[in-house]
Amino acid sequence: MSTTSFRSELKPAEHEVNSETWAGGLENKQAIAPRVRVGRDKWFNVLWLAPLGFVVLVAAVAVGKGLYNNPAVQAFIERHPGSDPATAGPEGMPWWANWTHFFNLFLMMFIIRSGIQILADHPRLYVSRNATPGKDEWLRIAKPVPDDPLWTAKDDSVGLPGQFGLPGIRHSIGLARWWHLGLDMLWLLNGAVFYVLLFTTGHWRHVVPTSWEVFPNAASVAVQYLSLNWPDDNGWVAYNGLQLLAYFTTIFLAAPAALITGLGMSPALSMRLTMISKRLSIQLARSLHFLVMVYFIFFIIVHVTLVFATDALNNLNHMFASRDDDSWAGFSVFAVAMVVTVVAWVWATPFTLNHPNVVRRVAYALIGPLQLALEQVDPKPGAFTEKDISPYFWHNGTYPETVEYKELEKNDFTDWRLRVYGLVENPTDFSLDELKTLPYHEQITQHFCIQGWSGVAKWGGVRMQTIMDIAKPLPQAKWVAFYSLGSGADGGTYYDVHDIKQMSNHLTMLAYDMNGAPLTYGHGAPLRLRNELQHGFMHVKWLKGIEFLSHYTEIGGGHGGYNEDQEFFGPRHTI
Repeated sequence: MSTTSFRSELKPAEHEVNSETWAGGLENKQAIAPRVRVGRDKWFNVLWLAPLGFVVLVAAVAVGKGLYNNPAVQAFIERHPGSDPATAGPEGMPWWANWTHFFNLFLMMFIIRSGIQILADHPRLYVSRNATPGKDEWLRIAKPVPDDPLWTAKDDSVGLPGQFGLPGIRHSIGLARWWHLGLDMLWLLNGAVFYVLLFTTGHWRHVVPTSWEVFPNAASVAVQYLSLNWPDDNGWVAYNGLQLLAYFTTIFLAAPAALITGLGMSPALSMRLTMISKRLSIQLARSLHFLVMVYFIFFIIVHVTLVFATDALNNLNHMFASRDDDSWAGFSVFAVAMVVTVVAWVWATPFTLNHPNVVRRVAYALIGPLQLALEQVDPKPGAFTEKDISPYFWHNGTYPETVEYKELEKNDFTDWRLRVYGLVENPTDFSLDELKTLPYHEQITQHFCIQGWSGVAKWGGVRMQTIMDIAKPLPQAKWVAFYSLGSGADGGTYYDVHDIKQMSNHLTMLAYDMNGAPLTYGHGAPLRLRNELQHGFMHVKWLKGIEFLSHYTEIGGGHGGYNEDQEFFGPRHTI
């Protein structure tokens, strides 16, 4: 039996991003304008909404002017002028509302930019659980998937214009997720402070409708806005009906929806709380999360437009200076806030590319405690059945094309061996036939790729617990490294490291069958790891070795895996 270590084949970690060699030197394939599917196979270019929207807006203004001059509508506006101060809460805009408003604006800038970057890594959205290109997708920002059986999800990723996404280069989802998830935690904290102060000060009455009169008031205001005759109201005292409905929707519907759909995309929850994920699948959650983002962008555009089109100085004083007058105080604070925001916008990309490990460490400090807490829930088997198996399961990873692998494949892997070694009592080599003599384990589970696609498959093979019963890990073995016959995108052997506690889970296995047939080349033949508690990039394919070790910092770049070393993913990236 050979006990040769695979550590010498690992590539040292990167410490900054070189956009020319990043992710193996991907070509600069840019995203296309969003396409929405209409019917079975027709696609509508969303950019057409700009001229169509302008035509609709002009027509709406014409209709609004006609209605405004109608005597019956004038009588309606007199009865329902737009706002009802009697139902409003305390007057004014408190200082804490000013500050949480600014922090919300500042954080949303990064969250939206990084969210778009995440979408670009799997530039398709689906409604059903399946992620079949051309069939299940309803929106795409990439060209149709080519007729190539080995087309990978990484091939399918697209780039974004510079300074648009964050960090703005193709297939930078690891760094984009650190920005997105880390600042999500700050956004949630800011929101929690806002909610607490909103209800403890009574200011909630300023943004929550307390009378059915809000609806006729909103209709009245809509006519006045469209006719370009701005309603005579004062947000310092009470918002008009349309503002009230918009703010209520944003604060109490859209914001919680962003949180719920965001959690719906997390394998840490979806694999554990299957009663929820069976109904709110990751793909439905992705689509709804995207629509919530679209709502926020639309709200921001309309909100900012009306702030400046109605009574800019007074509105800015309310929002940034907590005063009700026409001075330039609020505008001055707003100008400073915009300078800070613009500088941060421009700074974020070069800082991320030059200091990716700083971004990773700070974000993990923010998101890590929640992630570790979610991992404590034990998933239950049997959530999916054969009727849930996906008709299309994406390929991913850098295919092994070495002479060694091709020779093994040509001989149906009869000469292949899996080495199990390291901190174990009984280092062992397994042939494929020997693995097949061990107790057979089968499970139907859902795969979660960090890029965003998912798929349900039936996996057959041997549980990792069975392997550990044979190898007998020593007490000091806390982590398990899995080595691939394939290389990473930048060269060097692909590997990943897992917490040994997850190796005993009933859903952690070594699979040599997929959907009742032997694994194919594209899906990891002859053997691959399945750890359903982690994202798909950690499910090492084309396995050749398993090493038990005390800590992942001992090997490779010290970050826990190939993507962790080279593309700044994080170990235990389960949320």
